[in-house]
Amino acid sequence: MRDGVIILHGILRTHRSMRRLANFLEKEGFEVLNLGYPSTKYSIEALAGIIHPRITAFAESIPGKVHFVGYSMGGLVIRAYLHCYRPRNLGRIVMIGTPNQGSEVADFLQNRKLYQMFFGAAGQQLITNQSGFAHHFGVTDYEVGVIAGNRPVDLISSRIIGKANDGKVSIESTKLIGMKDHVIVPSSHTFFPSNLQMWRQSLAFLKYGKFEQP
Repeated sequence: MRDGVIILHGILRTHRSMRRLANFLEKEGFEVLNLGYPSTKYSIEALAGIIHPRITAFAESIPGKVHFVGYSMGGLVIRAYLHCYRPRNLGRIVMIGTPNQGSEVADFLQNRKLYQMFFGAAGQQLITNQSGFAHHFGVTDYEVGVIAGNRPVDLISSRIIGKANDGKVSIESTKLIGMKDHVIVPSSHTFFPSNLQMWRQSLAFLKYGKFEQP
């Protein structure tokens, strides 16, 4: 039976940023929904409700499993979505550079007006202190593989983080309690969507439930 993959982009991005990954997965035999959503206009939990009808329609059309791939904040939207709604044929989840424990860069910027203007309500949920909204994410009781990067190009943000990172999110912050596998690929956060190693690692986890050893 043919499986499906739902792809969610990161904050301040559009579905076009994930088009090459979507094409790659389609060539590997998956039905793909490369989903766009208004990432800066609503909270993460509100975004989960906004995307629900399109995900439901897609999932009902898939005879096999329905997998999810989320880049950056897209992974958090997936977590919030699965906490409230879950396809009966749910498969595996891949998160790419997702700040599961928040980002020190968001901590540094959260009270600055330009950041608030451009990143909106969801941007305030990228901080490391998640006590006010962690309940929207629920527990990880599904198969998750997490991909982290270690090649920052934004050296200022990298210094703010102060530990191994991809320029926006530390490697440690990508980790999630309950995850099945974790891998580091040589990529910056910004260029993750076009990283060939990320594509191959995502494919490996979707197919086999584990990453290739670097």
